[in-house]
Amino acid sequence: MNDIIHIKPEGSKKKIYFSSDHHFGVPDRLSSRKREDLFVEWLDMAAKDAAAIFIMGDLFDFWYEYKTVVQKGYVRLFGKLAEITDAGIPIHFFRGNHDIWAFDYLQSEIGIQLHRRERILEFEGQRFFLAHGDGLGPGDHAYKFLKKVFENKINQWLFRWLHPDIATSIALFWSRRSRYANEAREQKKPRKKKEINIDHLMQQRLPYFAAEKLKEDPSINYFVFGHWHYPIIFPLSETSNYLNLGDWITYFSYAVFDGKEMNLNYFKSTK
Repeated sequence: MNDIIHIKPEGSKKKIYFSSDHHFGVPDRLSSRKREDLFVEWLDMAAKDAAAIFIMGDLFDFWYEYKTVVQKGYVRLFGKLAEITDAGIPIHFFRGNHDIWAFDYLQSEIGIQLHRRERILEFEGQRFFLAHGDGLGPGDHAYKFLKKVFENKINQWLFRWLHPDIATSIALFWSRRSRYANEAREQKKPRKKKEINIDHLMQQRLPYFAAEKLKEDPSINYFVFGHWHYPIIFPLSETSNYLNLGDWITYFSYAVFDGKEMNLNYFKSTK
């Protein structure tokens, strides 16, 4: 695992914010823009007291970086992210399975710190294991194979030879047929929270992975993931908690750590 991320609170900047699975780009540009505007409003709110902001993957439903071409759209989002990093607030972005081809544009042009693998964050005496979550845990061999295909340098080089208009059209065609696009299109209401069945949860790949990882490193206080779109937090032990961030399609959920405790919240516009 790479070096540990150290964040220190400064002045009124005392909180860490986490958000994931926005899937901007689906089901269409107009609908996506509404969710994007809401997220920009959330970024404004978070920037008031954030020591750092963590975007835990799948910010876009499709993203590919050519050497000299930037994908159309997301101007307000990029502007706000740049404004925040210019103000000295670090933004960390963990690539998800939908933006696996984010290379260096977000880092070099906007100042976002890009992470390709899981990392450990230390903040206010607490340790956080951070990852998008795709490919972790047992099973799911088909996806793990596909992920290796997408991460292969030769395959990425070959894809780059497609004209951007053609490549983006193909990718967005499949994106707009996805489950996430249907959920965004139908504006489904959040599923009602059910009573937590720990035995059932621990059979899921990510909670199982977290529990096994905790055996290796009992010092981890929080496991923070995206990928699984259901917002939930529950204890793994007396000193460690599992957290999944939910999404910005159905739940508009996020987490905030204030130096003492972690909370899951649901954002609503104040405009």
